[in-house]
Amino acid sequence: MGVRLWLIRHGATDSSDAGRLTGWSDPPLNARGQEQAKRLKGILHDRNFDSVWSSDLRRSVETAQIISSRRWVQDPRLRELDFGSLEGLVWEEVDAQLQEALLAFEGFRAPGGESVDELRDRLHSFLDELPDGDHVIVTHGGLVRLFLREIGADRLVPPGGWLVIDWTNRTIIEDGLTRSAQLPG
Repeated sequence: MGVRLWLIRHGATDSSDAGRLTGWSDPPLNARGQEQAKRLKGILHDRNFDSVWSSDLRRSVETAQIISSRRWVQDPRLRELDFGSLEGLVWEEVDAQLQEALLAFEGFRAPGGESVDELRDRLHSFLDELPDGDHVIVTHGGLVRLFLREIGADRLVPPGGWLVIDWTNRTIIEDGLTRSAQLPG
């Protein structure tokens, strides 16, 4: 069967709506984020999963609480990249060289924070423990981007966005991003 991953980016927060680099900061979902999670619940409600996982940060935990009626597990390895001194800044406040490095992603290290290589180590540590099956992972934009880069794709996923990856064969099975964009709100 292999490993199939339902990657879900947490719903919107006031910080994400303002375009802030949130990283390890811990804001709650806002009303729009709660509605996004409720729509995700409707998409997932009739599916059977082997496990449901969430980052331990509040915005992911709240999303997981809304979308899943079954038991789910928090794992700090699913946290967003630690943006260090960039935490809370909006894009325009970030130095141009750091903007370029973050857009390139590979080799990026946040000042006083974490590198993409360290984020990758966390991701692979988590993935190495997953058995075959269907797994929901509620996480953050940076981690979803890294999952995609690991299969040769690269895109940004908006809050409340989702997609399904056949991790064993490194392919996208279902792209919920277009579907999510068509939903009102």
